[in-house]
Amino acid sequence: MPIFGGSIIGVVIALVCIVLAVVITALVTKNLAVERYKEEEAAKIGDAENQAKEIIDKARKTAETKKREALLEAKEEALRNKNEIERESKERRAEIQRYEKRVLSKEETLDKKSEVLEKKEAKLNAKDADLDRQKKELADMKDSHLKELEKISGLTTEEAKKYLLKSVEEDVKHETAVLVRELERKAKEEADKKAKDYVVTAIQRCAADHVTETTISVVQLPNDEMKGRIIGREGRNIRTLETMTGVNLIIDDTPEAVVLSGFDGVRREVARIALEKLIVDGRIHPARIEEMVEKAQKEVESVIREEGEAATLEVGVHGINPELIRLLGRMKFRTSYGQNALKHSIEVAHLSGLLAGEIGVDVRTAKRAGLLHDIGKSVDQEMEGTHVQIGAELCRKYKESKTVINAVQAHHGDVEPETLIACIVQAADTISAARPGARRETLETYTNRLKQLEDISNSFKGVDKSYAIQAGREVRIMVTPDKVSDDEMVLLARDISKQIENELKYPGQIKVNVIRESRVTDYAK
Repeated sequence: MPIFGGSIIGVVIALVCIVLAVVITALVTKNLAVERYKEEEAAKIGDAENQAKEIIDKARKTAETKKREALLEAKEEALRNKNEIERESKERRAEIQRYEKRVLSKEETLDKKSEVLEKKEAKLNAKDADLDRQKKELADMKDSHLKELEKISGLTTEEAKKYLLKSVEEDVKHETAVLVRELERKAKEEADKKAKDYVVTAIQRCAADHVTETTISVVQLPNDEMKGRIIGREGRNIRTLETMTGVNLIIDDTPEAVVLSGFDGVRREVARIALEKLIVDGRIHPARIEEMVEKAQKEVESVIREEGEAATLEVGVHGINPELIRLLGRMKFRTSYGQNALKHSIEVAHLSGLLAGEIGVDVRTAKRAGLLHDIGKSVDQEMEGTHVQIGAELCRKYKESKTVINAVQAHHGDVEPETLIACIVQAADTISAARPGARRETLETYTNRLKQLEDISNSFKGVDKSYAIQAGREVRIMVTPDKVSDDEMVLLARDISKQIENELKYPGQIKVNVIRESRVTDYAK
């Protein structure tokens, strides 16, 4: 056992020695490697420093070379600039010298002119003094002459002035009246001749109908028993028909007829068609009435569009908005003073085209304006405002031209016409409305217009009596001979005509006839 234990210890010691030897060997090897690495790194650093020094030296040399080159370029540029500046300064000095010479020459000229002006001023001052002296002498002479004239005439200066002004005023009034009479005569001769030619030609080429009924339609019945069926039990059928159409049904003792009354022509036409359909069908009760009224409305709407399209085709106007065409068709069922609005518009369109052709303006635009001039009447019973205002707004809404809009606005004189076409539409509208048989006029409106004519005439100074004759187409005025002279009659007739134009609305024209009668009375004794 001791021997075995001693051998183990020896082995351990041997192993420890081996391990220590290995460790020591490793440490020594590592130190040697570190030293060798340090030496290699030191050698690399030395090489890098040498390379860096070489690069720096080379860069310094390059920089010095470029610096010298830059200095040389800068010196050359400075020298060039200096030479350029010297050249420009020489040119400017030469130019300044030229300006100085010109200024000196101008100063000399101005000095000479000022001397001449001073001499002229001195002469003018002398003339002014002489004129003042002469004015004073003339004033003294005038005063002395006035005093002598006053002594001779026995009138003061103010009295003489009044006398002269009165005589001059009478002469001027006489000459004015003569001139006005001559100018009116010439203007009437030329204007009447041309206007008559144009209007007569237009009217001869345009045929038109007379007035028609305005507020009622009559539906014929097969027999009087149908009246009871139309009324229905407790009046339910007639109430339904009146409610659905907005038209009054008048069922009286008229044999085999029912009268439809209403201001709206479209509603009246719907009621007429619906009632005729019900009479033919024979089944008259509220449900059937509603069905027939709906069918009649569609039928009337179709008729309206057809009439509008037919009107545009008849006149030869194209490109009108479909809604305006529909509104034109509605005018078939609208009347004004008994005149059918659609036929009146077609007539005005034809007349406008004929007049435009005579004068030499655009015929198509004139026809378009004439056709649309009363378009507001198609809806003026449903909207607020005059038919002129409504028509202008409709044309503006549907993109009509400014010429057409102005013609619509101006055809009753609400605004001033801006084009010849607007004046043509005014004339055509007047021709269509004023021709015999075109319109009916209520008795009250007619008598009021005659009374206003006489009142306007009697309001003027010097008028003794006045009479409206020829159905209001002429007013005959008797003047007092002592108050109105022959020359003043011309001016009086003109003033009365202007006031009638401003205050009255009337178709056509009114003749103002002023009569002055002088009477001399004597007695034989």
